[in-house]
Amino acid sequence: MSVVTTEILEDGRLVLLKLNRPKANILDGEMIAELKDEILSQTIDKTRALVISHCGPNFSFGASVKEHLPAQVKEMFMKFHQLFYLINELSIPTLAAVRGNCLGGGMELAVFCHFLFARPDSLFAQPEINLGVFPPMAALILGIKNQSLADDLCLSGRTINGSELSERGLITGLGDDPEKMALEFASQHLLGKSASSLRQTVKAVRWRINQAMKDQLVQLEKNYLVDLMSTHDASEGLNAFLDKRTPNWQDK
Repeated sequence: MSVVTTEILEDGRLVLLKLNRPKANILDGEMIAELKDEILSQTIDKTRALVISHCGPNFSFGASVKEHLPAQVKEMFMKFHQLFYLINELSIPTLAAVRGNCLGGGMELAVFCHFLFARPDSLFAQPEINLGVFPPMAALILGIKNQSLADDLCLSGRTINGSELSERGLITGLGDDPEKMALEFASQHLLGKSASSLRQTVKAVRWRINQAMKDQLVQLEKNYLVDLMSTHDASEGLNAFLDKRTPNWQDK
């Protein structure tokens, strides 16, 4: 069974992708690869908007913790971050529709989109610090969009709901049916525009993010892979999570 479902709407002007491995919709290597393939194969010159939604009760519990372990994390970062580079390169307005839990890598993907729609009771978190690690994409993107929110979520690991995230300025619209809201927003505000002009405008308004992706993400990956993963506590936190036990921090 496909882990990503695709609907082509409005004669190709609108593409709806749904993460389809409920209930967790873990963003592992298989799902990331299929997301990239579907985005590349289903978007065309006249595509004006790409909506990323989900099947099941939760948007995503995030990336695979097993793939964060030292033996796999470099490859995982390469595959995961290529998804963001692809969205940047295509420069198609992208909308996320979130119900339930949107955690870790799932939140990174959702807030990376140009527009975010969510239920008020949806739950957002960057819990990586609880595992002794940090989220490079969230550090970068949240830091650009809202530095105080990046400090808050990346350092505390706490969970906030859609209403609070909206108050912090990260949500375009709140409602009971975020997918419907995203599709209606795209229909009303994007589909009537020139596709080529939208792409050029995305590049313009995303210039700061695009530069940060080119200049800073590589450094954050190095900080993670070399500096962080050489510590005891990073591996301890990940293994403790997988073993379902309390981590034994050594502060080094």
